Amino acid sequence: MDKLYEEENFSNQNYSQDGFQVAEYEHCTFNSCDFSNVILSGATFLSCEFIHCNFSGVIIQKTSFQETFFDGCKMLGLEFDTCESFGFSVKFRLCNLSHSTFYRVNLKKTRFDDCQLHQVDFTEADLQAAVFKESDLNGSKFLNSKLQKCNFKTARNYSLDPEENMLNGAKFSPPEVLALLEKYNLNIEN
Repeated sequence: MDKLYEEENFSNQNYSQDGFQVAEYEHCTFNSCDFSNVILSGATFLSCEFIHCNFSGVIIQKTSFQETFFDGCKMLGLEFDTCESFGFSVKFRLCNLSHSTFYRVNLKKTRFDDCQLHQVDFTEADLQAAVFKESDLNGSKFLNSKLQKCNFKTARNYSLDPEENMLNGAKFSPPEVLALLEKYNLNIEN
């Protein structure tokens, strides 16, 4: 990879029609760009921001996201477990990540602020000290996940088994915390 883009702004680009230059991007901003069904394999994004971009169906195998921020992006069905794991660091705000996979991904201290996370696979992910602020986790899967000190206080619609995940120090609040008892089929009344 020879090409390097630094501190550039890309707006209203339709990469799904025009093609995308696989390169190294540092401190770049992508605003209202369409990446749908694009192959980003091998690209590097360091300290980049993606604002209101469409990533649905994007191939991100061996793509490097380091200190990358996604704001208001549509990111349906992405396989983050195929990304370059070295230096992987992301933050999400107002994104739809439904049907995505974070299998065995290191997500320590990752923020998911006001995100839609329906049917997301967090199996064996390291989510220690991650924050799910105001996020909807309907149908998301947690199995053998490291959730120590993870913050679910304002998250909703999550379902996870305390016996199959590491929860030491995780933060929850009522009434959603009752989801931890779901497997016991209890009748809890006020």
